[in-house]
Amino acid sequence: MKEFDLVVLGAGPGGYVAAIRASQLGMKVAIVEKYKTLGGTCLNVGCIPSKAWLDSSEKFHELNHSFNDHGISVKSVELDFKKMRDRVKKVVSDVCGGVSFLMKKNKIEVFYGLGAFEDPHTISVTHPETKEKEIIKTKKTIIATGSKPAMLPGVTLDKKRIITSTEALYLDECPKRCVVIGGGVIGLELSSVFRRLGSEVSVIEYADQIISTMDGDLSKNLLKVLKKDGVSFYLGHSVSKVEVLKKGKTEEVQVTFKDKNTQEEKTINADYCLVAVGRKPYTEGLQLEKALVKLDERGRVETDHHLQTSHPDIFAIGDVVKGAMLAHKAEEEGVFVAEYLNQQKPHLNYKLIPGVVYTWPEVSAVGLTEEECKKENIPYKVGSFPFKASGRARASNESDGLVKVLAHKETDEILGVHMIGPRAADMIGEAVLAMEFKASAEDVGMICHAHPTYSEAFKEACLVATANRGLNI
Repeated sequence: MKEFDLVVLGAGPGGYVAAIRASQLGMKVAIVEKYKTLGGTCLNVGCIPSKAWLDSSEKFHELNHSFNDHGISVKSVELDFKKMRDRVKKVVSDVCGGVSFLMKKNKIEVFYGLGAFEDPHTISVTHPETKEKEIIKTKKTIIATGSKPAMLPGVTLDKKRIITSTEALYLDECPKRCVVIGGGVIGLELSSVFRRLGSEVSVIEYADQIISTMDGDLSKNLLKVLKKDGVSFYLGHSVSKVEVLKKGKTEEVQVTFKDKNTQEEKTINADYCLVAVGRKPYTEGLQLEKALVKLDERGRVETDHHLQTSHPDIFAIGDVVKGAMLAHKAEEEGVFVAEYLNQQKPHLNYKLIPGVVYTWPEVSAVGLTEEECKKENIPYKVGSFPFKASGRARASNESDGLVKVLAHKETDEILGVHMIGPRAADMIGEAVLAMEFKASAEDVGMICHAHPTYSEAFKEACLVATANRGLNI
């Protein structure tokens, strides 16, 4: 029987990063992964393949719609969907292979199979095919088993016509018509992919706005851009039924939904229905009761401020605990726990974890929204700068969007930054850095930014917020 200082259950971004950091600090570490490849949801069926699809679809869209503005004429453009999909598969394979290399480099032993607690310090690993069990002992454990797609009540997933993002990323054909249930990050990113590849896309969202947890101005701007791209939206609508209909030798999906206010019922037929209504923690088969680990009312592992569970030797991170379900949040938590276990002094500020939507234009945000400032009665001021006034954005034909800065009305400390525009996903890092050091809007406004760059929009928005000194367009 093998013994370890630390066993990590789950090899996603949180799990493998935690394992690496713990090994670097001198612990004997093992990682247990249910599936045949490392990397978890993010690398296999989430962040990485979706970004690969977004990049390919944007190139195809630009070739068809934008290159002519640059004086580049192309007469015949063909989509090889399967080749595009195969590129995505190779990207995933390469990245997952990189994680395997890191496990070997850091001397982390990998066990493939379903990990389950036999007691707080004993874990069984069941081989997925032979069902044989291997028992390992551990002093400490980190639960990093992630999440899986949530489903709507009454909607049955067949993984052929009624699908989740997992199946959507590896389809054999580009849908001619696609209904997306859910106007959040996952739904909008995949809507953007399919629309840019020529699909007729309809999004049904229960809330009255898309990306409803983000600042209202981002929602309004993104909705405007996606509508301009040809995506249809049904906001404030609830889905009551999704069924597969036979049409001769072919099948199609019919989605029945209704307006929350008028109760008017509607139907849409499509090739596929993508259910993207969020994700839920994945703890099935862990036998947490044998480890004396408690779950909360939403099925998440309960933890304290050190990410310690109800058992002192067991910790939990990532999608399986409360908070935003983001890969970079899981990574930070993984490092935090590994360092805490080794008497370090880790830092983790949940208020400054950025969120990103990788549509085009990209959407990113960190800190408080304007709606939250109002709700919490925080005195604030707003600085906003549109990309249509950015020389760099104009030169690139990227004039949609804006940068919005919220600063405290009395102290000028930056409370929140919200961006929609070109490379917003990369630019939000500057805002996070500034806010970690409690910078004022004036501090950022006084920093020299290279010209012409997209990031000048952040500087200008800060100047407007602090003293109305910016261009204020």
